[in-house]
Amino acid sequence: MRKLFIIPAVFFTVLISCNSGANDKKDATDSTNIATSTQNVADAAVTPLPAIPAGAKVYFENLKNGETVSSPLKIEFGVDKMTVTKKAPIGKIAEGVGHHHLLIDAGDSIPAGTIIPDDSTHIHYGGGQTSATINLAPGKHTLTLQFGDAIHRSYGSALAATVTVNVK
Repeated sequence: MRKLFIIPAVFFTVLISCNSGANDKKDATDSTNIATSTQNVADAAVTPLPAIPAGAKVYFENLKNGETVSSPLKIEFGVDKMTVTKKAPIGKIAEGVGHHHLLIDAGDSIPAGTIIPDDSTHIHYGGGQTSATINLAPGKHTLTLQFGDAIHRSYGSALAATVTVNVK
């Protein structure tokens, strides 16, 4: 009689174990689908890079290429045909607006649409600043003024200006 009881108990245990594993896989798949759906919604919320108005440009107001300067160095940022604004949350991107970024010895520009890094060689001025004072070691330095949209995407070489300065 005990053997008759053990056989159904083993069968029932195996059945539960197999079914339990299937639910775990289904739950993992459901979680993946939810995460993917959430990411797609977030991606859809990001608008395309705004168009650049005709004649728009950025420039250094007080620096000339090849100039010899002292550190600390005050830099004045200029922009034509664009409006300087503070950074904004996703969904608040408007055409013809953005803010400055300063690249120090980090190349001539960031490709259009690329998020501008935030580190010691890529300085963000998301508060809408139009000037800054920086410290540079003596020697030759390349400075690039890069304009970006409200979420730090570069407008590319069309809104970048580069100068080389010699710090004494």
